[in-house]
Amino acid sequence: MFEGRRIILASQSPRRKELIRYIFSDFEAIPSGADETPPEGVSAEEVPEILSARKALDVAKTDPEALVIGCDTVVILDGVIFGKPKDEAEAFLMLKSLSGRTHRVVSGVCVCCAGRTMSFTQTTEVTFYPLSDGEILSYISEYPPLDKAGSYGIQDRGGLFVKEIKGDHYNVIGFPVARLYRELGQFEKIIAKRGGGV
Repeated sequence: MFEGRRIILASQSPRRKELIRYIFSDFEAIPSGADETPPEGVSAEEVPEILSARKALDVAKTDPEALVIGCDTVVILDGVIFGKPKDEAEAFLMLKSLSGRTHRVVSGVCVCCAGRTMSFTQTTEVTFYPLSDGEILSYISEYPPLDKAGSYGIQDRGGLFVKEIKGDHYNVIGFPVARLYRELGQFEKIIAKRGGGV
């Protein structure tokens, strides 16, 4: 897939770098310098796709012929975005809010190549067991949550909080690679048909 193209992941997330290897064995990880402030006047569900496009387009400026993949993931509860916590106190409040409730994990993905773009949004519903303050504090101390949307990682001990998942498990980790793989297959055909080569 996309043989002969430079593949760039517009992220330094260790989890995304691990997951993209399911699709590409040879790629570069280049973090974007784009503004990640959520735009005003749009729904919480629209924000990740908009931010993923900002990231991908920013990195694509360095090599327009490369395949550049941007992604942004948020946790949403009651229409409010839970991004990465600024400190452990905010992480505690986020997890306390998620306790015993169902939230949505929404990832936006944008792919750029040869002047063309493709984007999509993937949503997964996650239900937490009720959590005690002790469980939350223990988790925060052992698994620093400052780089995780919603203050937890399902791939670490945060997985013990999860009662039920409806949707893509990898999306909760932060990268819906199964959907991306299929979207890339269609995107490659579009580029080839329009003369972009592959």
